[in-house]
Amino acid sequence: MSSDSQQPQPPEGATADSTALLLCGARLADGRTVDVRLSGGRIEAVGTAGSLPTLGARVDLSGYLLLPAPAEPHAHADTALSADVPGPVSYATEDVQRRATEAALLQLGHGATALRAHVRIGDVQGLGPLEAVLQARRSLRGLVDLAAVAVPRLLTGVAGADGLAMLRDAVKMGVSVIGGCPDLDPDPAGYAEAVLELAAEHGCPVDLHTDGDDPARLARLAAMAGGLRPGVTIGPCGALGRLPEEMVARAADQLAAAGVTVVCLPQGGCAGTEVRGAAPVRLLRAAGVRLAAGSGALRDVANPVGRGDPLEAAYLLASQGGLPAREAYGAVSAAARKAMGLPAVRVEAGFPAELLAVRGERLSGVLSLAYSRIVVHRGRVVARTSAVREYCDSAAALELPRQGRPDARP
Repeated sequence: MSSDSQQPQPPEGATADSTALLLCGARLADGRTVDVRLSGGRIEAVGTAGSLPTLGARVDLSGYLLLPAPAEPHAHADTALSADVPGPVSYATEDVQRRATEAALLQLGHGATALRAHVRIGDVQGLGPLEAVLQARRSLRGLVDLAAVAVPRLLTGVAGADGLAMLRDAVKMGVSVIGGCPDLDPDPAGYAEAVLELAAEHGCPVDLHTDGDDPARLARLAAMAGGLRPGVTIGPCGALGRLPEEMVARAADQLAAAGVTVVCLPQGGCAGTEVRGAAPVRLLRAAGVRLAAGSGALRDVANPVGRGDPLEAAYLLASQGGLPAREAYGAVSAAARKAMGLPAVRVEAGFPAELLAVRGERLSGVLSLAYSRIVVHRGRVVARTSAVREYCDSAAALELPRQGRPDARP
C-alpha cells in the first residue's frame, strides 16, 4: 500500500472533516476495487482506488469485500443468551437489559447495524422486559439501531382484554412495531384482526409469528393485511415446507398479492412458534413473495446454539435453500432492511453509510468463510473482528495462503 504522502491530497484550502472516513482499496461485489469516502453518516463519493483525497481518517480495506450492511429482522432480545442460565431465567429489568445489550453487540459484531427485537409482554412479567429492551435501545444509540416489537400472548376473549390494554400501553412507551403469535390464541383470526386494527390506528407496521401450517388461516391474514400501510411481516412459516406444493403455491400467491413479507429463519426456530424447519424459499420467491431472512433465537431455550449471524443465515439459504449467493445475501441485507422500513443501502454516493467489509474476494467465498469483518454504522467503524489462520512450520513449504490473502505467507 502506498504511503499517505503518495495518496491524493485534499484540494488547496480544504479543511479536515471530523466525520470523514476514507475506505481504501475495497473490492465490490461486481469486482471493482474502489475507494469510498464517508461523511456525515452517508457515502459521499466512490472512486477508483487511489483517486479520492483524504479529508479525515483512513481504513485500509485491501483484501476485503465491501457490502451493504445486513440487518436483523427477527431477534428475541428478552430471552437471548439465557440457555445456560442455571435455574429459572430472570426477567428482572437489569438482567433483561444486560442480555439484550450483549446480544445486540454480538449481532453488531457479525455485521447487523439494525435489529428488530421481539419482546413478550403480559403474564407475570407485564411490561418489565419491554422497558428493559427500550433502555438497552437508548444505551446502544450510535452503535446499532434497535427497534422493539411488542408481542402479547392473548388478545381475544376475557383473557385477551388485559393483553390488548397492555399492547396499547406498549405503543405509548415507544415500541415501533406491533407483533404477536396468533397461532397461540384460541381465536387466531380475531387475534390478527385486533393487531391489524391497532396498527392501523397508530400507523405502526405489523410483525407476526406463525408456523404457516394452516393455508386457510394464511389466506384470511392476507385478506385482512392487504390494505395496511406501512406493511405486514410474518414468519418464520417453517411448516409451509411440509405442506403439499399446490397448497403452498396458493398461499404464496395470496401473500404476494397482499404485499406481505415473509421472514424465514434458516438457523432454526424461536420461542414464538412451535415448528422447526425452513420455509420453502424458492417457491415463495417464484410466487413473488417479499422474502427476507433473520436469525431468530440467540442461545436461548428455542435454539441453545443460535449464533445470530446474518451471514450464516445467507449461507444456509444458499447451501440448503438453493438460492444464488447474491440473492441469499440480499435476503439478509436489502430485503431485511426493506422489511424493517429502513432506507436502501448501496455502495454509491448519497446512500447511508451502513456497510460491512468481510475478508475475501467474492460473495460466495465470504458466505463460506466470513471470519474477519469490519462494521460501519452511520459512517464510522463500530465493530471489528480479526482472524488470522496460521499453520505449523512443516506446512510452510506448501505456501498455504492466509485467509483471503494470497500475497501473505505464514
